[in-house]
Amino acid sequence: MKAVTFHEFGGPDKLRYEDVPEPRTSESEALIKVRAVALNHLDIWAREGTRRERVPIPHISGSDISGEVARVGALVKDHKPGDKVLIAPGISDGTCEYCASGWDSLCENYKIIGYETQGGYAEYVSVPVNNILPIPNNLSFVEAASVPLVFLTAWHMLTTRAHLTAGETILVWGAGSGVGSAAVQVAKVLGAKVIATAGNDEKLEKARRLGADYVVNHRSQDVPDEVKRFTNGKKANVVFDHVGQATWEKSMRSMAPAGRLVNCGVTSGGKTEIDIRFIFVRQFSLMGSFMGGRGELLKVMTFFEDGRLKPVVDSVFPLKEAAAAQTKMEKSEHFGKIVLKVSES
Repeated sequence: MKAVTFHEFGGPDKLRYEDVPEPRTSESEALIKVRAVALNHLDIWAREGTRRERVPIPHISGSDISGEVARVGALVKDHKPGDKVLIAPGISDGTCEYCASGWDSLCENYKIIGYETQGGYAEYVSVPVNNILPIPNNLSFVEAASVPLVFLTAWHMLTTRAHLTAGETILVWGAGSGVGSAAVQVAKVLGAKVIATAGNDEKLEKARRLGADYVVNHRSQDVPDEVKRFTNGKKANVVFDHVGQATWEKSMRSMAPAGRLVNCGVTSGGKTEIDIRFIFVRQFSLMGSFMGGRGELLKVMTFFEDGRLKPVVDSVFPLKEAAAAQTKMEKSEHFGKIVLKVSES
């Protein structure tokens, strides 16, 4: 089969479009004919070797996968060849106390498909049967691939971690990213007022169309001052952050008393200084968030079935142009998800 691989860590030039063996499947797995796979920053971190001990080499990236069941193992009863499916990106053992309580991503054996396992930048991928979900009838393969990781992450951050409620105000950094554009929509479904940031006017207008009540250009405007102005001095109850170092101090200045900052990533760097006095005097809560549970993804999918959440697809590349697609992501030239189309039939 054809796949995009890398055999050593480095830049986009390390990606190869080549022939590789078709993956094997166990009795409890299914072989998926990949139709589309969406990019995530995980793909770039894997290629660069940010945590190289976790990435199998040679490696096939791709966590957000949609396609059709091609073959099932002997123990698989609920799926059959031809079923149109999307793949839940997190693998857990399903037996520990965290899995039993819906906190799959805290499982000691938790892995992300396409990061710690081989992924969907390929014509076929093998996945555990528990990771297979049906595609809503109103979504194409490209749209379905744009959903799982970012909407699961945003849902877990805003509901399970930050407990965002109707009427509260949330600041969403980087609304042009996959997870940022998902967060704007999830926050609106939950009834919140959304202040969204982006780096240019075109992205700001797209954030408005997704439902943002207010928008701020984080390159040319002072975000904390704008948040204070929009809220008549009250500031934001929740800050949604996936940027890290570059936004941390501004996030602190943007939070109302008893505000909650929830973070899922550090695309700008992972180290920053914290003035602890702000934390206890203003009673801030700082929360980390990582992926989410399968049950949460099932909940999220119901909102796609009734149209209250919608995939945000920026652009589509053929599989063999994965290097160009990743370069576009690295340059932040996208709004929403960049998708690789793998096969037509």
